[in-house]
This record gives sequence, C-alpha cells and structure tokens, in this order.
Amino acid sequence: MLNFVYWPISAIMWFWHQAVSLVLEPSSGLSWVFAIVLLVVTIRLILFKPMMNSQRAMLKMQKLQPMMQDIKKKYANDQQQQAVEMRKLQKEMGVNPLGGCLPMLVQIPVFIGLFHVLRSFNRTGDAARGLGLSVEQNWNTANYMFGVDDVRSFLLARVINAPLSGSISMPAEQFAAFTEPGLAPDFTRMDIAMVAIPLMVVSALATHFNARMSVNRTLRRQAEGLQKQADGVMGQQADMMNKMMLWFFPLMILFTGALWHVGLLVYMLTNNVWTFFQQKFIFGKLDEEERNEIEAEKEAKRRAQAELAPKVGAKPTNPKKGPKSAKSNSQKKRKKKK
Repeated sequence: MLNFVYWPISAIMWFWHQAVSLVLEPSSGLSWVFAIVLLVVTIRLILFKPMMNSQRAMLKMQKLQPMMQDIKKKYANDQQQQAVEMRKLQKEMGVNPLGGCLPMLVQIPVFIGLFHVLRSFNRTGDAARGLGLSVEQNWNTANYMFGVDDVRSFLLARVINAPLSGSISMPAEQFAAFTEPGLAPDFTRMDIAMVAIPLMVVSALATHFNARMSVNRTLRRQAEGLQKQADGVMGQQADMMNKMMLWFFPLMILFTGALWHVGLLVYMLTNNVWTFFQQKFIFGKLDEEERNEIEAEKEAKRRAQAELAPKVGAKPTNPKKGPKSAKSNSQKKRKKKK
C-alpha cells in the first residue's frame, strides 16, 4: 500500500551505501550506518526550505492572534461567519495555517518507510510480521532496491555485535537470519540491548532538549513582547503541546524503543542531531529578520515625524488657529470706521 514510500526510501539508502562502499567494506556495519545517516541528511536537505517557510508562516500566525481573537469575540454566536472571516484574514495576510505542519508530517511516512525496509531484510518466521521465509529463502530474496548481494551484506553487518535490523523484542527464531544458512547466530539479545538502549536514551534526551530550545524561545519572545501569550482554549492547547514535546515524545521513544531496529534508532539519533543545529540556524535567521523588520518600522516612524517637524529657521504655525479669515478682517474694518 505504501510502495510509493518504500521504494524511494530504499533507493536513497541503496545509493548512499554504494557510494560509501567505495571507501569502506560493503558488509561493515559502519558502511550501512553511514548510508542511514546520509539518508537522513538527504531527506532533511530536501525539507529545509519548506521548514524555513513553515517557521515564517508560524510567526505570521502568531502576529495574527490578536486580530483572530477580535474576530472570535465579534462573531462569538456565528461560527460559520467566524470561519469565513478567519479564512479571509489569513488569505489577506498570505498565511496558510497548515504550512507549519506539512514539513513535520512528511517525516512520518519517511520513518514508517525506513522501519518497513529495515524489517524486510529479515522475513523469516511468522512472528513480528515475518513472511514465514526460511533462512535460505530470506538469504536469496531481494528487498526493494537492494539485490540479493546487498541483502546478504546487510544481514552480516554489525554495530559492535548487533545486527542493524535487530531489535530487543525480536523473536529468537529470527536471529538465525543474520548469519549464513546453517550457521548458529553469532550474537545474543544482550548484544542488541547493549547498542539499542544507549541509542534510545540519547535519542529521548535529544528530543527533549530540542523541544526545550523551541519552548524557551517562545517564552523569551513573550517576555520581550514580540509574541502574545495565548489564553483560553488556545492557551490550554499550547500548554498541552509543550508538555507533549518536552515529556511525552521522549518517554514514548523509551517505552517503544524495544520495538525499533538498531538502524531505526540510528536514524532517530541522526535526525535529532540535525534538528538541533537546524533549529539554531533557523531561529537565529528568523530573529535577525524580525529585528531588521522592527528597526525598519522604527526608521519609518522617525522619517514620518521628521517630515512633520518644522524646518530650521521657519516660523512655526499653529494649525488650530489657522489663517485669519476674511470675516474677522471685515469686523476689524467696521470697528475702525466707528
């Protein structure tokens, strides 16, 4: 059903493994780890500009909050008209409410696609969604873009002594697929845990600190008056989302990490490292743009005030008094005649 995701993901990973294999041993765990790392880099480079645009869109949405609150109050009893006015405002300001979510949502099918591709290297057994292949059949079965030789290379690859598509919860009957047919497995569940658990912990911590960077920036902007703090239902939703990013998502990695393959944990850690540096760059860039915009507005106000101020040496005029009217002049002439 998701072949349109599985094939591109496997193609990118295959390409980078072929490239890395020009330098490293194709069957080494390091060559496959680099292939996964470069898969992340490729995907995130493709998504970089959309992510930058989505952050700009989110800033615009934050600036629209006061006007959106006014619309809600004005049409509190007319939800349909309220929605019409909201869309009208967003259109006038060039804001797409979904623009901030799309780049993040794109990463979900990438994650699912890589999970499936890694799992498909080992299709032995009936548990864990195996296809019931024997070790011999699995040893001679291609996996999307990966030919039989690539599959064998991947199955024999190790990170320390853990197979890349091995997981802590993997049934023991699937261990045999990671060695040549007829040979006993050369690793244990503890070998997988020794690699997977540190990756799980570091990935969870990285997820937390990336979220902390984003939340701290929001709090700083609110303290500086650059962003209005949401109240009511929107404020509650914002608080809930912050708590999910700070605590729920990291804990979810720890609780579900036993189901993830070692290669998927490598992907998650690499993705978090990329996110850290990307956020620092994007936030710095947006803050600079905002400072320049504020300075431009201040400069425009200064110029407007300078144009209204009297020129040097010119006699100031009182706009309230204005020029003497013809009527007042005629009244003075009548008084002189009398």
